[in-house]
Amino acid sequence: MGPTLETLANDLAEGRTTSVALVEDCLARIDQDGGEGALVFLNVNRDSAREAARAMDALRKAGAAPSRYAGIPVSIKDLFDLEGEVTRAGSRVLDDAEPATQDAAAVTRLKQAGFVVIGRTNMTEFAFSGVGINPHYGTPRSVWKRQEGRVPGGSSSGAAIALTDGMAHVSLGTDTGGSCRIPAAFNGLVGYKPTARTVPLDGAFSLSTTLDSIGPLGRSVACCAAAHAVLSGAKETTLAPRTMRGLRIAVPKAYVMEDMDADVAREFRAALERLTQAGAIVEHTAFPEIDAIPKANSRGGFAAPEALATHRKLIEAHADLYDSRVLVRIERGHEQSAADYVDLVRTRARLIATFEKHMRDYDVLAYPTVPIAPPPITAFDADTDFARLNMLILRNPAVINMLDGCAISVPMSRPPQAPTGLMLALPGGRDADLFAIAAGVESCLS
Repeated sequence: MGPTLETLANDLAEGRTTSVALVEDCLARIDQDGGEGALVFLNVNRDSAREAARAMDALRKAGAAPSRYAGIPVSIKDLFDLEGEVTRAGSRVLDDAEPATQDAAAVTRLKQAGFVVIGRTNMTEFAFSGVGINPHYGTPRSVWKRQEGRVPGGSSSGAAIALTDGMAHVSLGTDTGGSCRIPAAFNGLVGYKPTARTVPLDGAFSLSTTLDSIGPLGRSVACCAAAHAVLSGAKETTLAPRTMRGLRIAVPKAYVMEDMDADVAREFRAALERLTQAGAIVEHTAFPEIDAIPKANSRGGFAAPEALATHRKLIEAHADLYDSRVLVRIERGHEQSAADYVDLVRTRARLIATFEKHMRDYDVLAYPTVPIAPPPITAFDADTDFARLNMLILRNPAVINMLDGCAISVPMSRPPQAPTGLMLALPGGRDADLFAIAAGVESCLS
């Protein structure tokens, strides 16, 4: 799959590689004949990446590298502002928009740590789908059974394939209902949804102001922990994996455990068995706050009205340029009244409080990130199938956004088996605890 950030940082520190070498290798993989590069990247920052790489190598030689990770190539989801570039958010609607006057806050923090921006990655239009299909720029294929053409997961589709194919070594994504965790689960990666308030949203095109969060995709839990430390402005600490002995794992008796395909069900059972053998205590328990979410969201939840508020004028001017399957989801925002929205805000507050109280009895919540393996791209040709499969793919991870928690997806399976993800979650504000638990789980499952 490729080296971790820790491996690359050590190689840079000890002179076994350079930032210039890393950037040139990523660019070569992007340009590889027959590869996914043209579908993964909407723009490649060749000149600026090479210039930044030379600068980071010079700073490291002078003993002035801004961080251990200085010089490592990072990909940026097309949702983020980059100074001097138009942020299209995976759409044609914003082709004529003014270029950004400054970098998004998250991008600024990555650059300040010395990460080298390699380019902008493809995504679901306006981030409004968990599938990863984009009719405007094409759809990069999942690493699994690539010749068959499986969906990459979304909305951070290009972010995932940039990593699996070695076109970048960490990817910046967003997660409003699973957009980091779904493509991670569909491609054997780790995807992180932080406590939303920990990473500033400035300069990221919004889907839902209530649910949006900014997180990384990486090749290991430690990769995501390191990237999150940079993105959140926190001091990086040594990641100490939590022992599995005595770890209290709650598996919800809820709809998130329904409709699993055979691959996911088998790998989830096997994962729980391995964790139990390592000393974890698994308890299957009811979570009424999870079961209450579908009713709360029955009129489109937060995403539809909040996206509509962002898109109303754009739709009036350019409705014909939207992906019709995205447009219909945005226009569901018309179904809610102001009173409906206020009720939803109050309901969410109650669900969050219940979840926080419930999780006092457990160390972590665990269930499959997505209940199915990556379907073929052709399975989404019919709009009715798209709607059904999209909702199934989003169903499990979206729970944690609604509950304002933090969550991570770690691989349960290894090639050539279908890629499947185990989601671990905690209430908001407990990111450090979650990383320690996830590192222990990752070690146990690998």
